[in-house]
Amino acid sequence: MDINNVKKAFADHFEGKCAVYASPGRINLIGEHTDYNGGFVFPGAVDCGIVAAILPNGLDKVRAYSMDMDELAEFGLKEEDAPEQGWAKYIFGVCREMAKLGVEVKGFDCAFAGDVPLGAGMSSSAALESTFAYAVNDMFADNKIDKFSLAKVGQMTEHHYVGVNCGIMDQFASVFGK
Repeated sequence: MDINNVKKAFADHFEGKCAVYASPGRINLIGEHTDYNGGFVFPGAVDCGIVAAILPNGLDKVRAYSMDMDELAEFGLKEEDAPEQGWAKYIFGVCREMAKLGVEVKGFDCAFAGDVPLGAGMSSSAALESTFAYAVNDMFADNKIDKFSLAKVGQMTEHHYVGVNCGIMDQFASVFGK
């Protein structure tokens, strides 16, 4: 993913100097659908991922532009403010799960895109969750939340906001992958 394109999309929709965050998708050599059943898995990060340009906006809402969907979502940070767009629920869920860890999440503007093939089993959703977990941790928690907890934030986002009762392999691989 071209970072400059993401920064340009941010500048086209928002004002200010953004920071850039990214996380990779993953492959799994063995053990599909066994992580949540106690089986063995062997995942690894890939060179495809999600890149986001983000800047706190001083508001109590998130304004997110998905370059891949060519769509803007705007939502508050309270439980009742859940967005309708499926892709925005991942960002909302990360914000809510980070708040449950005691992080005072505030509003931000962002533009993001990815080159993880959607629906290919390479965890584009985990890359999206990890990208925003890293960003929220950096912007609002002074990087006090450890990496394993960031992976759990992604997993709990899937459980509570997306409706997928997944294991932790995808998020773990995205957070810890190199």
